[in-house]
Amino acid sequence: MPYENITLECHDGIAVLTLNRPNAANSIDLPLARELMDAAIACDDDPDVRAVVLTGAGKMFCAGGDLRSFADAGPKIASRLKELTAHLHAAISRLTRMDAPVVAAVNGMAAGAGFSLAIAADLVIASEGAGFVMAYTQAGLVPDGSSTFFLPRRIGDRRTRELMLTNRRLTAAEALAWGLVNQVVAADDLLPAATTLAATLAAGPTRAFGATKALLNETFEHGLEAQMELEARAIAAASISPDGQEGIRAFLEKRKPVFTGR
Repeated sequence: MPYENITLECHDGIAVLTLNRPNAANSIDLPLARELMDAAIACDDDPDVRAVVLTGAGKMFCAGGDLRSFADAGPKIASRLKELTAHLHAAISRLTRMDAPVVAAVNGMAAGAGFSLAIAADLVIASEGAGFVMAYTQAGLVPDGSSTFFLPRRIGDRRTRELMLTNRRLTAAEALAWGLVNQVVAADDLLPAATTLAATLAAGPTRAFGATKALLNETFEHGLEAQMELEARAIAAASISPDGQEGIRAFLEKRKPVFTGR
């Protein structure tokens, strides 16, 4: 379908999903949230998509929720936010639970829900000029977009509370030191670095990646034995998949495996 607030381009197993409201700092209003959900479902359902790059058009990654659109909702603001978060959260759920790894290419400030989107990704590459700020409580609001789930898991409870309660801004270098991002590169190198990483992932065992993501997402929800049982079931299932069989053969034959994502 044609999009007005995002772009979605797919080639060579990589889907590049771009937030495309640069004149509004790629802030998330209801139409963008709907389109983001639709694009996430499209990526999840397309077997040819084996990695996703998520980025923003223009100078900012995403300024978070579109507060102007919230204010315009008047007395229906709570209902509007419930509808918007339904779409936004469905998008994040699809991206998180899909087999294909998601690489966030943070090209500028990631604030509020933009911060949430970035940290929900499997891997994050930031430009040197990128920044990160929660910003929710600064506007008298409460974090959403999975941030209260993922941020403590990424950096721990104390640092999460600091970011959410004080709205401290992190530079890209600080985000790297805190473990929020995997790599910081020059602005001109951001998309090439992200697509190179995505290409490597797209050539990998996609279903095994998906099973690994699922295990990691559940790792704080179970005790030791329960988590190990999930691991046992996952590795057993992977061993009889086409990619699992290919990986074992390639190891024994001392060659590079050729994975098909099955």
